[in-house]
Formats: sequence, structure tokens, C-alpha cells
Amino acid sequence: MPLSRILGSITVTALTDAEGVFFQPRAEAFPHATAAQWQEADRRDPASVTADGQWWLPFRSFAIRAGDGPVTLVDAGVGPADSPAASWAPVPGRLPAELAAAGIDPADVDTVVLTHLHSDHIGWAVTGTPGRPYFPNANYLLQRTELEAAEAINPGLPAGLIAPLRAAGQLRVVDGDTPLTPGVRLLSTPGHTPGHQSVLLTTADERMLLTGDLLVHVVQLIDPTLAYAHEEDPDAARTSRLTALQTHNPTVLATPHLSTPFTPFTPLRAG
Repeated sequence: MPLSRILGSITVTALTDAEGVFFQPRAEAFPHATAAQWQEADRRDPASVTADGQWWLPFRSFAIRAGDGPVTLVDAGVGPADSPAASWAPVPGRLPAELAAAGIDPADVDTVVLTHLHSDHIGWAVTGTPGRPYFPNANYLLQRTELEAAEAINPGLPAGLIAPLRAAGQLRVVDGDTPLTPGVRLLSTPGHTPGHQSVLLTTADERMLLTGDLLVHVVQLIDPTLAYAHEEDPDAARTSRLTALQTHNPTVLATPHLSTPFTPFTPLRAG
């Protein structure tokens, strides 16, 4: 059964689509991390490193549901065997089975938030030949800046993803921070990609930040200034990460790639 957390009337369920060894040594993915930081990262998140020192990471989506209402899905995983992520990520993904185990039918999903357009976050968004939206009743939310950068991110995105969503009338373009439902808000967090976005949940006394790839390894919680090699704009990504972690705290972080889906976080205070 997928792991869930409850905030007020909202249930957030972590859906693991796949997991496996990253294609690149982690020291290359985080070239400025120190030996001491790696030691602390392995202490905090031992499941993220294999016996031979490789980076083991899951690929998750998250389902948000208030009561028995419609579902908001954050990200769409690595996808089936023929998905765009197949060249580097472990496919086929198992998101359909994860949804079923959580009692969610694809038709229950009325919103899909795509945090960004990297292939391990869009895999189940559109499937089949010709491509059709996997979630037939959902609006797919994308930042305008990300949409405008789609061709640069991956030349296959306009035809393989954007066009089928447009043809179905299911693409919704947003600009910056955007409220979705009571207690659920999109946050513009650019840098990893030009139009990267995260999702903030707030209740009377709790907060959860669904990060997307605002951070991808616990070493970036040990030192949030650390750049990741696959950020489009490392300076902007650093600013987004620091701002989000400092502004929305204490919080629970819901992350696609840390070994534990829900991570309580309180920033260290200076002095």
C-alpha cells in the first residue's frame, strides 16, 4: 500500500513509479559536495547509496485528495516501456498499479501538475500511438515559461506531449504562483528548468512542500547552496531552493527522489 500523510482534510499519497541506479556517479552530479557532506548524507539517507557507492533513487508522483473529492496528481513518473525516459531511467514504471493500490482510478484525477518537462516527470502524461492523455478528465498544468522552453528541453516534447494535450483541450497554462484549491497553491521555483514549479499545501497548523526537482538528494538539505549538474540555471535553482526552504518552514518535504517520500525539515538557524 502506498505511503500517505494527512494534513487536515487533505491526504497526500506517495506513488513510486520506479527506482534504480542513477546513470552518473553522484560525485559528478554534485561536483561541489565535500566528503563530510557525503558522509552526513549517507547517515541521513542510507538507502540512497548502494554498497558500491552509486546513487540509488526512486521516481515518484504524489496524489493529493481532499476527502473523497477529485485527485490532483503531481508529476507523471517515468512512464511505460516506450516512454521518453527509457534511454536512461528504469522503465516500465508501475504508476497504474500504484494508483490502483491507493484506490485511485485515472478518471478520478482532475488535475495533473507537471513540475517540469524532464522525461522522468512526464512519462504517464500521454501514452499510446497516437498519443492520448492517460488521465482523461484532467487539466494538465504547466508554467508558461516551461511551455515556451519545451523545444529546448527536448525537441520531441511539442509533438509527443504538448500537441496531444492541446488537441484534447486538457492543457492549462499558468503564470507564476497560482492557487488551485483551498490550501493548495502552485509556486514558481525556476532554475532546474526555466519554468519549474512546486506545490505548497497549507492547513491551520501544518505545511507540506511538494518539491519536484527543487532538490534531488538529501545532500542539498545538508547544504542547500549545492548545485546539481543537471540544473538549467544553477544560480536561479539555488535561489529558488533557498527561498522555498527558508520561507515555508518548518515543513514536510514531499520529494520525488529521496529514499523517504516525506521528510520533515526545519532550517538550521545561524548563530
